[in-house]
Amino acid sequence: MGIFSRSRDIFAANITELLDRSEDPAKMIRMVILEMEETLVEVRASAARCIADGKEMRRALTRLDELQKSWTEKAELALSKDREDLAKAALIERQKAADMAEGLRSEIGQIEATLKGYEGDIGKLQNKLREARARQNAIAARFESAVTRARASELLNGSRTEDAFSRFEVLERRADFAEGRADALGMTGPKSLEEEIAELKAAEAVDAELEAMKAAIKAKGK
Repeated sequence: MGIFSRSRDIFAANITELLDRSEDPAKMIRMVILEMEETLVEVRASAARCIADGKEMRRALTRLDELQKSWTEKAELALSKDREDLAKAALIERQKAADMAEGLRSEIGQIEATLKGYEGDIGKLQNKLREARARQNAIAARFESAVTRARASELLNGSRTEDAFSRFEVLERRADFAEGRADALGMTGPKSLEEEIAELKAAEAVDAELEAMKAAIKAKGK
């Protein structure tokens, strides 16, 4: 079932009211736009048929005008030949053509009036369609904003964010422990008495060896 039964319903439609009554505004606006587009196509097709009919009638009217002129010439010729009977018959045929031409002019006038109505309807439909599309863009923007805000809220307040920060804390504790180990490895405590004596002995041994090497080199030089 269509939302609108005819183009006049579209003209009278309040898009905002339709959306307010709808449980799914986005779906409703798509349906409204689709039906407006279909109605616009139908109205334009009807206007095109009227234009084609008008052109055909004008061609027929031209032929009837030419026919009237031809019967007038024939009547004049018959009178010039003293054939009043033929002249009268020619005038009767001319009148028939004139009556038909008058009927066509009346129909052409009606077609022109109908075309003006179609032109107005097309303009109104286009305006309504622009309004509906503007509403559609506004609704799409609102939905996009709502989705973005919902995602931001979930990110700020959701459990996933809390889990992520908890993991950050664990990683920070691990980093602190690693740094502590590195610092501990570089620490040196106070030397014991035995260590200091041992170092003195080692230094004394090195000094003795150095003196021996000096003496050896001096002896070789002599």
